[in-house]
Amino acid sequence: ANIPYVLIGTGLLWFGWFGFNAGSALAANSLAVSAFSTTNTAAAAAGLSWMFFDVLRGKKPSVVGFCVGAVVGLVAITPAAGYVAVPQSIFIGVLAAVISNMAVHFKATKTVLDDTLDVFPCHGLGGMVGMLLTGVFATLTVNKAGANGLLYGNPSFFFIQLKAMGIAVGYSFAVSYGIFKLVNFIVPVRVSEEEEEEGLDASQHDEKYTQGTLLVATPKGLEEHEIM
Repeated sequence: ANIPYVLIGTGLLWFGWFGFNAGSALAANSLAVSAFSTTNTAAAAAGLSWMFFDVLRGKKPSVVGFCVGAVVGLVAITPAAGYVAVPQSIFIGVLAAVISNMAVHFKATKTVLDDTLDVFPCHGLGGMVGMLLTGVFATLTVNKAGANGLLYGNPSFFFIQLKAMGIAVGYSFAVSYGIFKLVNFIVPVRVSEEEEEEGLDASQHDEKYTQGTLLVATPKGLEEHEIM
């Protein structure tokens, strides 16, 4: 609801992600520099790709779209940051952004899934794309402790990544499903339609807003609306 806050949050995430990816080298060395560079590049490429892909689909480019795309890029490059070169990180960011963008659109128009923050289309699919493409673009030139990927003549590493992704997805789904079922048995996870209509601030947290007026721009000009 507040675009400057979205920008601030994205900037904090972006900056913090450098410590997450580059800091995993555990030293100020060439590998940390490489991870730093690929992280920044993938995030930028994904943000721009999300925005321009919206334009191709007939939507207006938006700052929020760029921010969402950048986060998708950060998610996707995380498994690959210390193993791929900068040019490949661009491809990872672009592909992850396009796939997540299409998944968000499909979820919103073709399903009734209740995922307000698009966690699975963005974080879930973004992470899967990054994990698989690590098996494609990884190279010993970047990290001698790693492995060459499919593009560098080692298809077995790609299949290792594919198998690991399948195990992680299956485990996460099964365990999460069991936890939610257990919690739902004790306390319902889904609120009622009446509580949702009233607003979760009021129905769940007992937070009230001070009554006042809000100026709303309409085709006829500014109109006053009372708020509670």
